[in-house]
Order: sequence, then structure tokens, then C-alpha cells
Amino acid sequence: MHPAVDQLIASRSIDLDLLSTLLHSDSPQLRDALFAASRSETERVYGNEVFMRGLIEFSSYCRNDCLYCGLRRSHRELPRYRMTLEEILACCRLGYQFGMRTFVLQSGEDAWWTDERLCQVVASIRSEFADCAITLSVGERSRESYQRLFDSGANRYLLRHETADAAHYAQLHPSDMSFAHRIQCLHTLKEIGYQVGCGFMVGSPGQTDATLLQDLQFITSFRPHMVGIGPFVATQHTPFANEPNGEVELTLRLLAIIRLLHPTVLLPATTALGSLHPLGREQGIRAGANVVMPNLSPVENRKQYNIYDNKICLGDDVAHCRSCLERRIESVGRHLVVARGDYRHDTATPTATGNTPSDPTPNS
Repeated sequence: MHPAVDQLIASRSIDLDLLSTLLHSDSPQLRDALFAASRSETERVYGNEVFMRGLIEFSSYCRNDCLYCGLRRSHRELPRYRMTLEEILACCRLGYQFGMRTFVLQSGEDAWWTDERLCQVVASIRSEFADCAITLSVGERSRESYQRLFDSGANRYLLRHETADAAHYAQLHPSDMSFAHRIQCLHTLKEIGYQVGCGFMVGSPGQTDATLLQDLQFITSFRPHMVGIGPFVATQHTPFANEPNGEVELTLRLLAIIRLLHPTVLLPATTALGSLHPLGREQGIRAGANVVMPNLSPVENRKQYNIYDNKICLGDDVAHCRSCLERRIESVGRHLVVARGDYRHDTATPTATGNTPSDPTPNS
């Protein structure tokens, strides 16, 4: 072990000096100790299981103009699309066939998708796939909207906070977007009863150790069920097109730190990691991640859902993607399971289904 890692584990808290040491030390002993401790905590809570989430990117329209995102409304040249209900259900059927028991419906903030339309999609998936979890990632909406979607059968909600520093948030977003509102949405979702995911980009323009510390402190206090982090990827047709990409190594260390601060959290090994390094997702699993998100979207739509450049797996069919992920995960000593993969509130021994007695029921 290493004294800095011992300190993090003992306190389950972090300050700026400790964070800077953990992120920037060139000591091989510290790096090895950090990742070994993170893997140990992952195994203690979730065993060797890695959970799949079938991602369905169902609309590329967005009303927002975030400075980092390829879907921003100012990108006029981007071909846009919206999937139909039947197309979405076809993606779910394909994913179910290949062992996925969570579907993640992700889109830009598209006003065409009213509560009525989106609730119909959620209710249809819930009716056909009663044993599956439904995750939404559709941005900021009203409390009433979140409640209606929850009542229609949605279980989880992903809303990356992007940064927990208000001044940094203003550097990444246009003036019509509010940091306070983003954080309030996260609290509202948790109050309603969703399993909630937040997250941030690593290496986004203006990010410092001090802003990262605020991210980690927010995660420690908010206690989300999921945290999605990945390296910032510079993207054409955005104001940040010429900025440097985020660092894979820094992302891996932050994954490990998050696991040690919040051992029961679900952590994806993101596609962005794999887009910047050929073994990025494997390295993410070895750093403490335990979720992967293969893409179920039709191949013809994936290039149009251009949130960042050079995304991997744009042309892979689901069968190939599933097989490839299984081999990659087995190569680092983990096992891809057929399970909903709910958040665990305690450290009970994992069951064969990937759930513990304290997990929510499918319609919770």
C-alpha cells in the first residue's frame, strides 16, 4: 500500500493536497496501490461482475448550445434524426436477445419529445420488458416531467453535472444555462426515487485540481448511484475544437479515487476512454469501473449522434460488439453478466442475478 492511498481509504474524504498527490505523482508504487485498492473495493461490493447497459441514442436534436458538444444547436451542418417508437422497441428487442437487461435512452434536449411522447416510449418498453431497467438521459426537465416519466416505468436517470464549480460551469455552457438548475434537477430526481447518475469530463477547458476537488466533494455529499466520467474529446464545429483532449491516465486515477470515496457506486468504462486509447475500456475496468454501454442504435444513426469526434464502434453490429466486449472484459479477469445490475446499498455477496435483497424492484 502507499500512505496517500491509505489516507484516502481511512478517511473516505479528500483535500486538495491529497488529490494533487494522487493525480500527479509519478511514483509507480502509488499508482499500483491506487488501482489495486480500487479493484479490491469493486470486488468486495460487486464481485467480478461487469454490467451491460444497452445504449439507444434516439434523437440528435438539441436546444442547447454547450461549448464542448457536437450536438450543439449551432452545428447547422449536422444531419439530425429522431427514432420512432417502433425503432426504439426494435433496438430493445435486439439488446434483450444479446443479454442486456438495462436500456439507456439518450438524446439531446429535444422539445419535440414531450412528456406524452416520451412516457409512451417508457411505458411501451416497461410493458414488453418487465424484467429490465429503463434509464433516461434526456437532460433538464421539470419536476412534473420527471415524475410522469418515473410513474410510466423509468428506473434510472443520468444527468452529468459536468462540473461542480459554478464559474467553471459558465465557461462550458452558454449564459442561458444555469448551474444551480442543473444541480437542483439532480436533487429532484433523487427525491422522486430514481437511481441517479451524475458525472463530468476530465480535462475540459478551464478545469483545475481545485474544480476536480469540488466534483469529488459533490459526489461524496450527493451519493449518486452512478458516476459517468470520461476524458474530454475536442470536437469539430465547437468553440473547443482546438483544445487538447483530456488525459486517459488522469481519468483512470479519478475512476479509482471515486471508487474509494464511494465504494458502492456504479462506474462505467466509457466509450470516450476507448476512443482515446485502444485498451481504454479495459484500463477503466482495472481502475475500478464495472459498467459498459454497448450501442444499440441503428448504425446509420450513430455518426449523426456526434457528441464528440472519432468515437469508436460506429459501424459494429450488436453481435460483434457484445462478443468483443466479452473478450475484452474476460482479458482483465472480469465477467460480463446478464443482469439489471442495480446499485447496491450494502456490501452483501452478489447473487447470480446481479442483485441483492436491498435492490429496488423493477418498477421502483
